[in-house]
Amino acid sequence: MHQAVKEALKGVHSNHGGPFGAVIVKDGKIISKAHNQVLKQNDATAHAEINAIKKASKKLKTFDLSGCELYATCMPCPMCLGAIKWANIKTVYYGATSEDADKIGFRDKEFYEKETLELKNIDREECLKPFKAWSVKEDKMLY
Repeated sequence: MHQAVKEALKGVHSNHGGPFGAVIVKDGKIISKAHNQVLKQNDATAHAEINAIKKASKKLKTFDLSGCELYATCMPCPMCLGAIKWANIKTVYYGATSEDADKIGFRDKEFYEKETLELKNIDREECLKPFKAWSVKEDKMLY
């Protein structure tokens, strides 16, 4: 966790984004370290956890990070939780809570407390065409 805090501070001092850092570890060794870069990259998805997952995947040459653990300075947001699950990371250690982030102006808490997104299902049949193509593809790799 100490390395995640160092990464977060590095990002804060560089004005890259919020006070968030993440480290991915496998077999007791650090695979990747990253901090929030939303401001630096002008990218709402450039959260510390996402950046750490991308670095670890590149280093390990796989999208499957089974056996890895993630250390984050704050409870991961729903987007990051989704990425963590897609990467097959089973253990996450975090420090600050979504309430702590809320207190300093971040809106993580609202993602857990109220629905602000309207989902509308349209053009399903058209969108199923690539699904059908995938289902018959003989050389596909499931992930």
